[in-house]
Amino acid sequence: MAAFRTHMPHGPWAVVAGASEGLGAAWVEALARRGLHVLAIGRRPKPLEETAQRLAAKHEVEVRTLAADLAEPGFADRLAAAGSGLEIGTAVYNAAFSFTGLLLDHPPQDAQRLVDVNVRGPLALIHQLVPAMVERRRGTVILMSSLAGNQGGPGLAAYAASKAFTTSLAESLHAELRPVGVDVLACVAGAVRTPGYAATVGRDAPGTLDPDQVVEAALAGLGRMALVTPGRTNKLAALVMRRVLPRATATAIMGRATKGFDAS
Repeated sequence: MAAFRTHMPHGPWAVVAGASEGLGAAWVEALARRGLHVLAIGRRPKPLEETAQRLAAKHEVEVRTLAADLAEPGFADRLAAAGSGLEIGTAVYNAAFSFTGLLLDHPPQDAQRLVDVNVRGPLALIHQLVPAMVERRRGTVILMSSLAGNQGGPGLAAYAASKAFTTSLAESLHAELRPVGVDVLACVAGAVRTPGYAATVGRDAPGTLDPDQVVEAALAGLGRMALVTPGRTNKLAALVMRRVLPRATATAIMGRATKGFDAS
């Protein structure tokens, strides 16, 4: 974890968006364990508050909550108000929305919400928090992405496209902001054992990891690379799908893998 310790002076506070449970709660836990206070953001107030109270007591740090729908147009203003006066040196965007099945079988409102949460949300977070990091010449931004974004994803078309955006955004910002002391990382995760994944898929895919394994792999990559893919199986899958197979073949494989997903 030495790579992450170099980022500890980046401010006493961290922000985690999408923090109510699962992977987001694991992010809050990992940062609180390292002595950071956390502003935890989530859409559902009750599990968010339960997570905050449990981890604040366990790690003796302050964990504030902001119950907010990241798809709302006013999210950036609410984030600004909640973070006012806090020196925020670490920002994690873990929030995501997805639906499965053929794109045109869903109303356009589903795709719009996905864009709002998965695309507009991280941009709003970055514009709100990163300028102060640039001014201080230190900071860390972690964007949670997905192997689904490495190629087309029939049955997950909009989600896969949004995660391709996330990965590219992180790579670009890593190059833009590293010279001014701000480190940006995309964690390109495979399947993670979260309540949402269990409800949608219902079974472990090859390479499925626990949330804490994903978080620790991301933290270990800070300061060394723009992209981290946690897990040996997932690293191999990413290599094969991105570098070895033709993209049409990789897309067809993804289509077969998502056929059994429950519609949501």
